[in-house]
Amino acid sequence: MNGNTKITAAVARLLTPEERQHWELSWLSTVDHKRIGILYMVTGLVFFVVAGIEALLIRLQLMVPNNTLLAPDTYNWLFTMHGTTMIFLVAMPVLFGMMNYILPLQIGARDMAFPRLNALGFWLVPFGGILLHFSFLAGGPPAVGWFAYTPLSETPYSSQLGVDYWAVSLLVLGIGSVSAGINFIVTVLTQRAPGMTLRRLPLFTWMIFCNAFLVILALPILNAGLVMLLIDRLLQGQFFLPFAGGSAIMWQHVFWAFGHPEVYIVAIPAFAILSEVIPVFSRKAIFGHEFVAASTVVIVILSLLVWAHHMFTVGLGHAVDLFFVAASVLIAVPTGVKLFNWSATMVGGRVRFTTAMLFCVAALLQFLIGGLTGVSHAVAPLDWQTKNSYYLVAHFHNVFVGLIVFAILGGIYYWFPKMSGRMLSERIGKWTFWLMTVGFNLTFMIQHVLGLAGMPRRTFTYPDLPGWGWMNMVSTIGAFFMAAASILFVWDLVKSLVRGKPAGDNPWNAWTLEWATSSPPPHENFDTLPPIRSRRPLWDYANPDRPDPVVPVRGIIDTFRPDKNKAGVIAFIISEAGFFGVLILAYLFYNATTASGPGSRELNLLKTSIFSVCLFASSFTIWRSEVAARMNKQTRMKLWLAFTILLGGIFVIGQGMEYWDLYRTGVTVGLDLFATTFFTLTGFHGLHVCVGLLALLIVLGVAFGPSFKNGHLPALGPVGLYWHFVDVVWVFVFSIVYLWPLLR
Repeated sequence: MNGNTKITAAVARLLTPEERQHWELSWLSTVDHKRIGILYMVTGLVFFVVAGIEALLIRLQLMVPNNTLLAPDTYNWLFTMHGTTMIFLVAMPVLFGMMNYILPLQIGARDMAFPRLNALGFWLVPFGGILLHFSFLAGGPPAVGWFAYTPLSETPYSSQLGVDYWAVSLLVLGIGSVSAGINFIVTVLTQRAPGMTLRRLPLFTWMIFCNAFLVILALPILNAGLVMLLIDRLLQGQFFLPFAGGSAIMWQHVFWAFGHPEVYIVAIPAFAILSEVIPVFSRKAIFGHEFVAASTVVIVILSLLVWAHHMFTVGLGHAVDLFFVAASVLIAVPTGVKLFNWSATMVGGRVRFTTAMLFCVAALLQFLIGGLTGVSHAVAPLDWQTKNSYYLVAHFHNVFVGLIVFAILGGIYYWFPKMSGRMLSERIGKWTFWLMTVGFNLTFMIQHVLGLAGMPRRTFTYPDLPGWGWMNMVSTIGAFFMAAASILFVWDLVKSLVRGKPAGDNPWNAWTLEWATSSPPPHENFDTLPPIRSRRPLWDYANPDRPDPVVPVRGIIDTFRPDKNKAGVIAFIISEAGFFGVLILAYLFYNATTASGPGSRELNLLKTSIFSVCLFASSFTIWRSEVAARMNKQTRMKLWLAFTILLGGIFVIGQGMEYWDLYRTGVTVGLDLFATTFFTLTGFHGLHVCVGLLALLIVLGVAFGPSFKNGHLPALGPVGLYWHFVDVVWVFVFSIVYLWPLLR
């Protein structure tokens, strides 16, 4: 058998027989969660190569003092692209891919709740990645850091198009991430197998479920910030331009309100992998399951309250600093609970140090160091000394590489047999592990000392000061050890996929439902499922004489299964509430005091009140339409729905007329901060109204179409929820923009 035939045969094992003839097209058009998961991971691997090359170039530049290998601008764009690519195009896609593949299997589902939305979420990843890297051909990539601090990222200081491509690509990736988060939430709530209550969920699935809420809460904050930055750059807005009255600190608040939850968006899935792998290879149920599950909820909540510990050196004031010090120290408690529980699980267990287990144990130990250095950054006086040094670089990479990359590698070695039907090589895997572990510690552990010795971060070169040169040399050598480990890992993947040892259905004697089906699973995932009475159904099935204690059903929440479409819309509304919340807060911040020039007095309150009443009334009419649909009064339902569309159309026309009147008097987006915030806030609300009108028109068209039967119109309820949300947002906007100035 030649090489091409081997590869074709390996690919064919992942397909159903009727799809093998056109397997390339079937992978491009798939909505199967398993293939989408693999596509996510392969895409992340491709961008990992790109980000890895960028990292090696950075380390080569820093290998010796006063190096001239890279020009300052080149170093800055490598620094920006490496950070952006690793976070948004490597860590998140690989983890989302693993979550996509495993989560439906663990809950006994056939697929994700919204397969087409799942496919859209994936395809936005390569599209966003291409947009980001297209900046190389459009005048140069961004050179503003992955955090793009303003005003550096504003047009007067970064006029190249690279920053625009950076912002648009992150918007695309953010939309894809939110769609994935919504899908995970709804899948867990609505697609669980019989007997799989919420309290019986495996810890991996529970953590992904909690993490999905963090995704839909945090990503919209970044999206709002990116929108404001693009309005500044493309429409001459003034959100973040200090000389025009804007605030550069506002960008830091918005970015880190997303940025610190983002750490946990990728860390919690890593926690989930450790919580799955460590018990299996310790041959013990995880110690303190309830504590691990509850600590995840606490981490999700607290992670939204600690962002300003990234801003202790900004000068926010003692009271603000004290709050964020307390919150930042407090979040170490639930994280410490997890570390304790993983360690206690191994104590007294029959530990098998497979490659997967080695990576997870190393991730635990390295994250312990990253957590301890994180606590030091949570203490403001210590943070002042180390914030802008390589000490922080070392801390950051202890979390992002020491925990997340190592956990991902452990997860791949654990689940690759399920995904491919083949085993990865334990011998090559352990070589990979030791090269990666030695390389990681050479690269980043010594950077703690470099930072304490005073070496600043974000600098393209450094003077020949005592100790700096040899420590940077060691760090660079370690990076090449990691590169060698990565090459060996990819070789192991390819070799094992083609001629690896057959895995069988459950090579690890694991306990969760993904191991109850064949390897790889069929298109429908399962033929039959074992009874689900505890958190380890396969243990119960294999050991009927000593099963786990039955996890009782407690309350309706445990068996809660909402309507799939309504649950999806509610999750989307939660995410959009965060988006509008940022825009409303920005409006309040910039318009808290009366300023000279055009302002709210330019608005026509009477006209706006008239078309606002129309929008508010449309909530009543769509409710009446839903009532008529439930009573099977089809004609009345259609009339109320048409009346809703009419009222919404009047609102859009009224808002358009208001815009026209303002434009004729010279009030445009770039005129002043009032105009910038007003047009942004009301404009995005108007866009949401237009989307709602389009959805209502589609529902009305279906109601008049030949496929409408028995008065059943399932899309009406979800669209009605969205329309009510649009109306509620306008209540806030109208009150703040039009009525609040009358009270001042």
